[in-house]
Amino acid sequence: MINIFNIQIHPRVLIFSVIAILSSQVVYSASENKFPNHPIRIITTDPGGAADIAARLIAPTLSASLGQPVYIDNRSGGGSITAIETVINSAPDGHTLLLYGSPVWLMQLMKSNLPWDPIRDLSPVSLVITQPNVLVVNPSLSVKNVQELINFAKLKPGELNYSSGSVGASNHLAAELFNSMAKTKIERIPYKGGGAALLGLLSNQTQLMFGTAASVKPQIETGKLRALAVTSNKPSILFPDLPTVASSGLPGYEALTLYALFAPAKTPKNVINIINQEVVKALNRSDVKEKLLKSGNEATPTSPEGLAKIIDDDIVRWGKIIHEANIKVD
Repeated sequence: MINIFNIQIHPRVLIFSVIAILSSQVVYSASENKFPNHPIRIITTDPGGAADIAARLIAPTLSASLGQPVYIDNRSGGGSITAIETVINSAPDGHTLLLYGSPVWLMQLMKSNLPWDPIRDLSPVSLVITQPNVLVVNPSLSVKNVQELINFAKLKPGELNYSSGSVGASNHLAAELFNSMAKTKIERIPYKGGGAALLGLLSNQTQLMFGTAASVKPQIETGKLRALAVTSNKPSILFPDLPTVASSGLPGYEALTLYALFAPAKTPKNVINIINQEVVKALNRSDVKEKLLKSGNEATPTSPEGLAKIIDDDIVRWGKIIHEANIKVD
């Protein structure tokens, strides 16, 4: 008998115990190697949208590295909740992923009886892209900078309206953050989507908009809209000549459009790490960065823990604005 810490262990039992431990490690290693063992699906937004573009740019690198096809499953229009639920209800094995924007984690603040909890039901993989919003005005409005806009709004309350797409979209939240910090009451004019909201501004139905970089850049370049500032806290590589809202009269102002990658909750940590590693690799490629910039987006990969921290901070920050502005999704 062998005595270990005064416990009597028969040599044969010890041998079989060591074999069992080593075997379990081999099995565990083999199970790791089983990912992926069939095609990977990335569920995302409308074709041509920022998230769709990002998904299609990272997919080839993922496929080449992981040895499985990676295909994009677009969910258009009001299909976001269905898309999120599809991922949540998928097997937690890394083969079904979600690439979506901040409504994934902010929807719970705007909609009662949401059938899922983003913290409980999804595993963060990586932040993928960000883009600042751009404060733009119709050229018929005389203001040339942020401070002039604030002064105008305060001197003539009720005369200014802003275009907004769906409830809780980035152009909606950015405008309400502006109202809160500037103590203005610029009224929201809702449209069915960001494209319709932009047309409302171009046709002078509204006077201003916090448009996504990708949507308003062509209109700025052709002079159809006047850009006042970007909503990032630092000057953006997308609009190097524009000041920030924060440096133009509202210190601390920041409003970004974020898109992130998720897996179902309970996806093994090693699988999350494998996907994260490949996504970071893809987003750090110079050709991918360049294509994203041309589409109005910046590659901003993070660790899973980094994305979790961003989400926690975002919920606290935007929760205050959503409550103040009484923003609700039916």
